[in-house]
Amino acid sequence: MTKKTFVGFGFGPIQSGLFLLEAQAGGNFGRFVIAEVDKALVAAVRSNGGRVTVNVAHRDRVEQRVLEEVELYDPAEPADRETLLDAIAASDELATSLPSVKFYDVGAHCVGANETTSVAATIAAGLARRKAPKPTIIYTAENNNHAAEILEQAMLKHAVPLSLEGVQLLNTVIGKMSGVITEPDVMARLGLATMTPATATIPSPKAILVEAFNRILISRVTLPGFRRGIACFQEKADLLPFEEAKLFGHNAIHAMMAYLADARGLTVMSQTAADPWIMEQARRAFLDESGAALIRKHGHLGDTLFTPAGYEAYADDLLERIVCPFLNDLVERVGRDHLRKLAYDDRLYGTMHLALEQGVTPTALALGAAAGVLSLIKRQATITPLPPALPKTIDELTPASLRAVLTQLWSDKTGPHAEQMIELTWQALATLR
Repeated sequence: MTKKTFVGFGFGPIQSGLFLLEAQAGGNFGRFVIAEVDKALVAAVRSNGGRVTVNVAHRDRVEQRVLEEVELYDPAEPADRETLLDAIAASDELATSLPSVKFYDVGAHCVGANETTSVAATIAAGLARRKAPKPTIIYTAENNNHAAEILEQAMLKHAVPLSLEGVQLLNTVIGKMSGVITEPDVMARLGLATMTPATATIPSPKAILVEAFNRILISRVTLPGFRRGIACFQEKADLLPFEEAKLFGHNAIHAMMAYLADARGLTVMSQTAADPWIMEQARRAFLDESGAALIRKHGHLGDTLFTPAGYEAYADDLLERIVCPFLNDLVERVGRDHLRKLAYDDRLYGTMHLALEQGVTPTALALGAAAGVLSLIKRQATITPLPPALPKTIDELTPASLRAVLTQLWSDKTGPHAEQMIELTWQALATLR
């Protein structure tokens, strides 16, 4: 049987430590091609014979996994681009793993050619080389509920619909924690291997560290008779409820624990395991508030996740994963981007709003939101643009200034529960202070 061809875009932790790792582990692919704009990384992988090492954090150890026969190509180099386009034409499964959907149609021109190197244009150009339609799926891993639809529209700017015949773009819900480690002392402490050995162009190579978790949810594949090469992913007819479970469950509790840890002066998420109060509040927020609200909203679906037992298993598993000592998940990393994470419809206040809609009072989640506000004040020198009403010190925070700060953060997205969420936050601040 002819083996499949896998093509990826971007070579960060999710591409290397999830898609490529699972594609190689499944044994269904014979070729692994990656488009990467980092010229030094491309050269380093080539000089290492196409071998790349990733570190997989289990609950009791870190395991090194070596990816073999990885082909990296720079889409801005003419010869590389030709090889890449031919690989896309022959591909069966592709995966985009970029910082944001905003990068789908951003790119320079290929050297010596009037072609853009954007991901959308490159995929479209590769598919246009097909002589006949071929069943193909494209995973989109940019943490956006509509990433697949956004990429498809971007591709249609560069291709006629006929060239996309037989191609299905899939959304994903990726609850896998991962990161890039650059600090030599952390690498030594955890026994991490770098992606490639040191070279003249990369004298201090980075290490990829991902957790072993691989229960990834994807859109249901509707191509007749298509069998995925990455078989471990789980298909869902409607991803939205599960996207909400990730945002209002996984992401909310992760951020809550990070902000409470920041208030306690902790630096690594694993340290929260030794703080009974943080763990108690996190579990209460997870089960009694996030879980209760999501079960009330989605319990009619009949999916095990949206049952008391199913959600409890989800919460217990995630809480154990968050505090894994081998993941080196930094409190500062998890809590960064305060302005987004404290937005009205994001992980903390979005979950509080959902809870209130479902008749649940989110007092534990309010502790996380309040700690987020304290962290915003504490770290304001590194954050822009700041809400004009933000006090310079925590001691200057009053009910009036808190309301002004949150109103400015939420802009015009406030809803019927805004005042109650502000009041819950102020009450929680009294507990934290």
